[in-house]
This record gives sequence, structure tokens and C-alpha cells, in this order.
Amino acid sequence: MSVAWEEEDNDLQSGYEGRVLKRLGGYLKPYKMMLVLVLLSVILASLMQTAGPFIVKEAIDGQIQQGTTDDLGELVLLYVGTLLGVFILQFLQTMLVTYIGQRVMMDMRLELFQHVQKMSIAFFDRNPVGRLVTRLTNDVSTIEEVMQRGVVEMVYNVILIIAMVTALFILDWQLALIMMVTVPPLVYAVRNFALNLRDSFRRQRAWLARLNAFLNENITGMAVVQLFNRQDRNLKRFDERNVGFCKAALKATYYFAAFEPTVVLFNAVTTAAIIWYGGGRVVEGALTLGTLVAFLQLMQFFFWPVRELAERSTNLQQALASCERIFAVLDEPEEVTDDESAMTLTQIEGHVAFDHVWFAYDGENWVLRDVSFEIDPGEAVAVVGATGAGKSTMMNLLNRFYDVQRGEIRVDGQPVKTLRQRELRREVGMVLQDPFIFTDSVTENIRMRDASITDEQVREAAEQVGADAFIQRMPQGYDTQMAERGGNLSTGQKQLISLARVAAFNPKIVLVMDEATASIDPETEAALQTSMGRVMSNRTSIIIAHRLNTIRHVNRILVLQHGELVEEGTHEELLARGGIYARLYELQYKDQDISIERR
Repeated sequence: MSVAWEEEDNDLQSGYEGRVLKRLGGYLKPYKMMLVLVLLSVILASLMQTAGPFIVKEAIDGQIQQGTTDDLGELVLLYVGTLLGVFILQFLQTMLVTYIGQRVMMDMRLELFQHVQKMSIAFFDRNPVGRLVTRLTNDVSTIEEVMQRGVVEMVYNVILIIAMVTALFILDWQLALIMMVTVPPLVYAVRNFALNLRDSFRRQRAWLARLNAFLNENITGMAVVQLFNRQDRNLKRFDERNVGFCKAALKATYYFAAFEPTVVLFNAVTTAAIIWYGGGRVVEGALTLGTLVAFLQLMQFFFWPVRELAERSTNLQQALASCERIFAVLDEPEEVTDDESAMTLTQIEGHVAFDHVWFAYDGENWVLRDVSFEIDPGEAVAVVGATGAGKSTMMNLLNRFYDVQRGEIRVDGQPVKTLRQRELRREVGMVLQDPFIFTDSVTENIRMRDASITDEQVREAAEQVGADAFIQRMPQGYDTQMAERGGNLSTGQKQLISLARVAAFNPKIVLVMDEATASIDPETEAALQTSMGRVMSNRTSIIIAHRLNTIRHVNRILVLQHGELVEEGTHEELLARGGIYARLYELQYKDQDISIERR
């Protein structure tokens, strides 16, 4: 396993519990009054449960041992009353904690999703989709279970243990000291189990993230997998991850399985010691039978919350492992952020300038080197060059998906770093090679759930690009629900929806990938070219060109080579110059001539 993100999952800090719990507690602040009410009910329930054995002691020593039953009925009713009170208080706790837990998880999921949406494209380059889905689903669900059941029960059990220990010393300090002899080794064992469980759950979560990432990638690319007969190899790779997850889960189960029997063993040994020593004192008359019975009952009450704490501790360790991963995502810097003094972008003309721009995705492996040019409002400019020359990178930088390391990009004279991203991107429309269609209606796919764009504007945009005709033929027209990734649309139809989306938002700058029409038939391509021409009309247009015959109509052509702007001019000027563009053009048409001859 050499993939960086997989190694990162194993590098989460040890000894992180305190900071994680403190940070998790921050989500509880809005509900502190409810938590106070829960705490009061926990304390009262603990006191009422502790009172039960004292009532039993009084019934034995004050009534049964004395041969009388005068007050026995009242003591029984009082004992039942305490149990009923504990039941009511625990019901109240459960209702309040469930509400708090659900609200906290809702807040956490919202914050996590909101943060992920703000992240730069570089973040998604580093993090597989399956891993992020695991954070938003499995990890949050693990914390949800602990928040709803574990936290209050753990607090209740801790308070109950304190109350029980106090009551045991009040009943008989000698018996209490004998019982306390077994507590330090029990605490030591519980602590070791908890640490081992935390590490096991951390590994288990890491393997689950790998498993989900692998599943997402292969299910999404199943057509390619089957085309190249990768099923057997992928099954082997999946099995490696599946076995890894299974081993991690079994190791966690091993510690959990040994956990509770260890507590039960300490309970049995302590009970035997108390019966042996306390029974002898009862026979000698130094201890009453009621005290011994009450002590044994309290002692069982002591070990019961210890067992519960052991079980809840495993859940807490799972939650801590999940919290580590969730907070690791939340702590990822946004990288591309708006300055506090970011300017509001009003109506723009569409002037674009690259001023000595340098950019690298990694270190100083420069993708763009000292690139400078200007595009006037309404001008159509094509960018050409070999694969890897930096064409698509320029478009990503203009949209501020990344920030440049050196130089400056300006729109209407304003550096893009000083503009709000949302406003900038609303003015820069992009037509991609593979447009993404959401599982939503046609209307919402065009206006992207922007309430400011009316149904009428959606239809006008569709008509403008020539999409209205096929949309009207769909079962519910504009209300037709799209399949995942537009599975019920042809490639050309998806491109028309994408063009309608750009037309509906009416940006001043349009970026076009000419590969958008590379995988469709000539007739559909011609229709799409006409539609694109309508979208680009009266707008600043930048076309990333791979097929040079599609860009003769542009005002100017920029030629990139190894990240540098090496040529600039019209189609005719560049051909006459006999440089890189002319060689690219000649090579492309030479290939086309050869293919025609072969036919």
C-alpha cells in the first residue's frame, strides 16, 4: 500500500483523545441547558438506585431479623418507588439525549458537507470519493450511536460508581477495603483494553475507507473494467482490501470479547472474598446479615456499571477513531479562499488578462511559465498546444479552482484573488468535454436549483441552444427526472443540457473544451457547433482547441508549448509563420489525409 491517502489514514496521532473529546464537546454548547437537566436527572437516578440496598438492609435488620413485619410493606413500597423513579428518570434522559445527539450529528454533517464544498479542486485530487463518503456516512453514524447512547450512560455509570463506593464505605469500611484491592488491577486491565480497542478501530476505519474508495472507483468505471477484462484482477485487489478489513475487525472483536469476561472474573473473585470474610463476621456477630446482603447488592451495582463502562468504552474508542478522521477533513485548509476585503463583482465587460503567470501543481514543476496575454470583451480566442502544455490549467486558474504562485490573473482589471469566488464563477461559464448531469429534473439541471432563474428563462435558454425540441419529447418534458450521470440521455443531449445551463446563467466569459463535440456524430456535432456559436455570441470566449479545423473563425489563437506562450495570431498568420502551429496543423491534416486514403 503505497498510495499517499492510505498511509495518511494510519498516521493519525496517538494520545488524541483529550483534544478530540474537547472539540466534540464544542458541538454540545448550544444544548447546555438540556445537558444540565440530563446531569441532574443522572445524579438523582444514581442516588435513588443507591438507596435501594439501604432499604433492603433496613427490611432485613429492622424487620425480618427482629421477627416483625410492621413496616415491611412500607419499605417494599419505598423500594418499588425508587425503582419506578429510576425508570422515569432514565426515560427522560433517553429522550433528551436522543434529541441532543440527533441535533449534534445534524450540525456535524452539515459542517462537514459545507466544508467539503468549499475545498479547492486540489483537495479532491488528493482524496478519493469513497473516502469522503465514508467520513460523511459511516464515521458520522458511529459518533451518532455514541452520542445517543454512550455518553450519558457513561456519565451515569461514573456517577453511579462514585455513589456506590461512597455507600460501600458507609456500610462497612473493612469490607470496602477488601473490595478496593481488586479495583486498581481492574482499572489497569480496562485501560489497556481501551487503548488496544482504539488502535484496532482506527485500523478498521482506515480499511473501510480504502474499501469504499475502491468500490466507488470500480463501480463507476465498470464499463472500462469489463471492456479490458479486469474483473479477475480487480477481484484480487478487492479481496486484499476485504481481507485487511476483516482482520482489523476480528482483532477489535478479540479485545472486545476478552473485555467483559475480565470484568466478570474480577467480580466473581471479589464476591467470593466478601462472602468468605463478611460471612465469618456475621457468624461472629460483628456484622449484621442485612449489612452483608446490602453490601453484596451494592457491590453488584458497582461491577454492573463497570461492565457497562467497558462496553461503552469500546463504542467511545470507535467514535474517537471516527472523530479523528472527521476532524482531519475539517482541519484541511481551504487553500483557495476569499479575502475579508474581497470586492463585490458587479456587471463586467469580460476583459481577461494573464500577467506573467507561473503555476505548478507540485513544488516547482511548472505547468505554466511566465504566461502573459490579454483578451478584449467579446473577443473569441483559441488556446492550442500538445497534451500537457497547460491549456486546461489556464481555465482552472481563471475560475480560481487553484491560485497562481507568481503573477496575476485579472478580469476587467481586477485581480481574481480580490474577487469573491461565487461571483467570479457566475460570470465564467464552462462547457466541459464530459458534462455532469445530476439526478434531478431537466429544469433543475439547467438552472442548478438557482431560484433567481425562472422556468421561462430555463426554456428560453434551452430554445437558444436547440435543446427544447428533444426535452419536449421526453415523458414529462422539463420535469423529467434524469438518471444517474444522465444515463437516459445521449452524449449530444447531455452537451445541449450543459450549453443550456451556461446560457441560463448568462455569463460574460465562456470557456469551451472543443473535445465536447469530439465523440459524437458529424450531424450532431454540426448542431452543437451552431448552439455553441449562439452561446458564445457577444461574450468573451476562450476555446481549448484540439482539432484545429474548428477554430478558424476565432479572432486570435494562442499557442502553448511546455507551459510557455510561444505564438500568437490569427489562423492565417500562424500558418504563414511556419512555426509550431503550422506544424501541428500540417500533422493533423496529414493524418486525416492518410485515413481518407485508407478508406
